[in-house]
Amino acid sequence: MRKVAVLCGGVGAARFLLGLVGAIDPAGVTAIVNVADDDDFYGLRVSPDIDTVLYTLGGVVEESQGWGRRDETFHAQEELARFGEDAWFRLGDRDLAAHIRRTRLLREGKTLTEVTDGLRQALGIRARVLPATDGAQRTMVRTDAGWLPFQEYFVKRRAADPVRELRFEPEAAPTTLVRAALAEADVVVVAPSNPFVSIGPILALTGMRELLRGARERVVAVSPIVGGAAIKGPAAAMLADLGHDVSALGVASLYADLARAFVIDEQDAALRPAIEGLGLRTTVAQTVMRDEASRTTLARVVIEA
Repeated sequence: MRKVAVLCGGVGAARFLLGLVGAIDPAGVTAIVNVADDDDFYGLRVSPDIDTVLYTLGGVVEESQGWGRRDETFHAQEELARFGEDAWFRLGDRDLAAHIRRTRLLREGKTLTEVTDGLRQALGIRARVLPATDGAQRTMVRTDAGWLPFQEYFVKRRAADPVRELRFEPEAAPTTLVRAALAEADVVVVAPSNPFVSIGPILALTGMRELLRGARERVVAVSPIVGGAAIKGPAAAMLADLGHDVSALGVASLYADLARAFVIDEQDAALRPAIEGLGLRTTVAQTVMRDEASRTTLARVVIEA
């Protein structure tokens, strides 16, 4: 059985994973998910990227937006606002169940890895879903308004502020299971996720870059930038704000020391020579995932790359 480990966070990664479990045996797939977006809201621990992966692989995601639960209602949220809560971070009624369960088990001493695995099993997911760390990692974003927690920058302020700097605090380490998954994988994929706030926190974990450099011949990255734009989210704006070329080439330069192969969209075929000049074997493919067939095809292309 072929084993594939995927570094991921957010909607693009979740959709790629959905294609991957359609292309190979799901039991061979391990999603290693960013947790630096996690935060507490209304007394509950919320893990947005983990839940997006779980809901997508579990077949209960709201496909029109790529996150949250299908057929969601927001009655509890409306009542929280009525009672005076600052309700800018919206949690749906179905979604609350995962956060309540996670919060209780964490308070009882379970690790985030253990809690996530229980949710995975309950949703009938055969692939493994691993938090990148069980430590308390948090993304902080420096804007002209000062340092902001990621969710305040992203949700409350709608990612409208230019990003001046990022940091991940405090120092944390990948779990033993994450290290083992990377060591055992036949292929390690850097998913088409935001390189700064989805993949960046994973790479910032103690020893992670060294682990990937040691496995470089097995590492392939997929560009989240197509035709100079992000498919979803603020990745393009962050590239510009932080002084990088807003292109697949700009993303490739961020991963050149970690990956041996890189997959770009057909729209960016002209960038192939420049990317290969960075030492990356470059594959040109249709990377925009519009449906089940395109997701599965991309997954196969990436594995073979």
